[in-house]
Amino acid sequence: MGKKTEVHVEGRRLLLSNLDKVFYPDPGFTKAQVIDYYTRVAPAVLPHLRDRPVTLKRYPDGVDGQYFYEKRCPVYRPDWVPTADIWSEGNQADITFCVINDLPTLIWAANLANLELHTYLHHVDSVERPTVIAFDLDPGPPAGILECCRVGLLVRDLFADLGLACYPKTSGSKGMQVYVPLNTPGVDYVQTKSLARAVAELLEKQYPDLVVSNMRKSLRVGKVLVDWSQNDAHKTTVSVYSLRAKDLPTVSTPVTWDEIEHALARNDGDLLTFQVETVLERIDDHGDLFLPVLTKRQELPRLH
Repeated sequence: MGKKTEVHVEGRRLLLSNLDKVFYPDPGFTKAQVIDYYTRVAPAVLPHLRDRPVTLKRYPDGVDGQYFYEKRCPVYRPDWVPTADIWSEGNQADITFCVINDLPTLIWAANLANLELHTYLHHVDSVERPTVIAFDLDPGPPAGILECCRVGLLVRDLFADLGLACYPKTSGSKGMQVYVPLNTPGVDYVQTKSLARAVAELLEKQYPDLVVSNMRKSLRVGKVLVDWSQNDAHKTTVSVYSLRAKDLPTVSTPVTWDEIEHALARNDGDLLTFQVETVLERIDDHGDLFLPVLTKRQELPRLH
């Protein structure tokens, strides 16, 4: 057993283990630094996690080791970790999800070597009601982040024509996501998924050399998949401010449309790659650029 360090966070006792273990070998980024990042980013990330089911993605031996997804909240969790029982049609049983509503739970999850936070688009008390429409822009090489920027702007402009605002974030990997906040009652996944698919297929029809709406990887070469299928009660998307398990500790980071246009103008996708310290500095300077996704109320457009 590795050495354990006892800490007290907001009245909760935690035993942190193996803090000097290197999780990102290239920069020598340790488990202690992972926990430190999530502690410091907590004021920004917790509102985006609150009352949502979370799937953990755990890397016990760091980014170069084996990983596993964990939907079921570990049975050895402390009794103060919030959970939610949600019915699974596939399992014909409830799944007990972790719910990360506070700093102690966030640190507890990080201590489990949970590098990535994958959340659902709904809250635990309304599993059929998404709060957003999400577009996951996934480039097929040799396309990359700059092609995603072009497609993201097309999504932005399409929704602007409908009178709706949308907000971009990097995936922390090779792509990006665009979220259209709704935060209104009476919306279900049938509606949001249908609209997202219609948007993806329209963009594919208008820009066939750039956009694809079909999941088949063979169709994606040099194009950007506008993944509309994320709008589903059973699908998760990486949370804003989540670390990613890449060579470097990159983060899924909210950006402005001006930054996207600037990266395109400079033809420099590296301008949209952010690691932990830069993300924390951005929050200090600008606050949470993704906060409107939680607060802005917009009506779902009707398909004709």
